[in-house]
Amino acid sequence: MPSQRRVRLLFYVVLAAVITLLFFTSQLRQTQRPDTRSIQDFYHKTVNAMDKARGGGGGGGGQGKEQQPMAKPHDHDADGDIDEDDERMAKEMADRLKAAEQRAKDNANAKAPNKPDVPSNIVGVGSSASGQKKKGDAKSDDEPVHESEEDHAVETELNSILKKSAVIIFSKSYCPYSKRAKGVLLEKYLIDPAPYVVELDQHPMGQQIQARLGEMTARRTVPNIMINGKSIGGGDDIAALDKEKTLADKIKSVGGKRIEVTERFVEDTTKAG
Repeated sequence: MPSQRRVRLLFYVVLAAVITLLFFTSQLRQTQRPDTRSIQDFYHKTVNAMDKARGGGGGGGGQGKEQQPMAKPHDHDADGDIDEDDERMAKEMADRLKAAEQRAKDNANAKAPNKPDVPSNIVGVGSSASGQKKKGDAKSDDEPVHESEEDHAVETELNSILKKSAVIIFSKSYCPYSKRAKGVLLEKYLIDPAPYVVELDQHPMGQQIQARLGEMTARRTVPNIMINGKSIGGGDDIAALDKEKTLADKIKSVGGKRIEVTERFVEDTTKAG
């Protein structure tokens, strides 16, 4: 039988072991505190991490492509460790947050008013529309304001000439083509009212009038035969119409009922017969 001394020593050893075990157990429990963080904590941390990542990428021009790392996922499946399932759940939640954010932006854009049109694409309404220039027009509507005195004088003189008769022959006294056209219109045909002849080489504004006619009719040579302000051609055109026996019809169709056209030699031949 052991002595009382040995029993007391054994008792102290056991007591010390128990106290030590209780001490370490208490310390371990304090170290492994339960995770009281909820899904809301993870939501807010994930949103903050996404905002920081976007802020670092958009405003860090001198920081290269570095971005702040995303917050580490927590133990969402409560299995005691952080594994692939936790990472997958964190990624899915981040994707859902992005989708919700994008839907919110789309809804806000849908409710917002339309962007204003570019000023160059705005078309006026009513009198404003009629006062606008077409894009690409070479001339401005205000051009008459800047018209020179010479241009105004030429325009006035040309309008005065066009009012003298329904048929105007712009000619030059030395031009054989002009002579040929005048022979057909003045001698072969009887036109009422009689054509008015303008010899541009003898007119003080002849050169300017010819240039203005070129702009109006795209014909820059003489003769230039005008009927009611419309050119029907030059010497070759008149000769061709006469040869085809369609000149009288052409003059009537352009001039209208105001003009009467007959062929002189046909009448004379009839009377002689």
